[in-house]
Amino acid sequence: MFGIAYRMMGTATDAEEILQDAWLRWQATDQDSVRDPDAYLARVVTNLSIKQLTSARARRETYVGEWLPEPVLSGRTEFDELGPLDVVAERESVSFALLLVLERLTPAERAAYVLKEAFGYSHREVAELIGTTEVNARQLASRAAKRIAAEPRRDQPVDRAGWRELVERFIAAARLGEIEELEKLLAGDVVSRADGGGKVIAARNALVGKERVARYLVGVIERFGGGIEAGFAEANGRPALVAFGPDGVHAVCFIEFGAEGITDLRLVMNPDKLTLAARQLSRIDGLPDLNW
Repeated sequence: MFGIAYRMMGTATDAEEILQDAWLRWQATDQDSVRDPDAYLARVVTNLSIKQLTSARARRETYVGEWLPEPVLSGRTEFDELGPLDVVAERESVSFALLLVLERLTPAERAAYVLKEAFGYSHREVAELIGTTEVNARQLASRAAKRIAAEPRRDQPVDRAGWRELVERFIAAARLGEIEELEKLLAGDVVSRADGGGKVIAARNALVGKERVARYLVGVIERFGGGIEAGFAEANGRPALVAFGPDGVHAVCFIEFGAEGITDLRLVMNPDKLTLAARQLSRIDGLPDLNW
């Protein structure tokens, strides 16, 4: 159920609140009269998400700086919040690139798409879950799929060995403040987005171009100061870079690259959006370095 709520809301905080509300409703229900508890809870979670999306989007309009989804660690049995991510379609359903596109759909379109594409519900089942007709559910899912397909996407399938090699060079150059070396790793039209939520120092608008991005990233590393380490992990089904120290997680960074180098950086630094990742890491001994 967390997987449904998270894909609908884009944040673990909102998803957990929805699950708590759904649980309270389940406790107040005559459970013996419910034939299919899973379907009942899926319907409650979906409709609570649809309702909450309206107010969440209003809050996001006044959000300080860039708004990014909340990262959720994945790739280990201890990190099962998002559900199975064994195939490409399942990993795609929680990628930051897709979650940001989903923000442009209506709540009903988003629900129809998430239920159909991420969880394999039929159009008839989707209709029952969101309280509409099968014809309308099909139309909602179709419109959503067309809008998603029309959105320009810069993220590519991950070559994990190549990703790791490039990011290791990226980290070394950034730590040493080697602007020119860093620029060599960036595509000419690289875009960097940072979400600090007004809680930490972060660029409030997207930065475009290798020179601006390189200088900004070196500044971020300098502000972190000593005692902060960077390690590899999987988050939202994609390889990610996690900055952490004795006092917890400081940032999660998603780095996408193409033929010309790094094309996109999405840096989540808002401490409110790192609480789940910190809780997840507390379950294991140290950072879960990927076995590539």
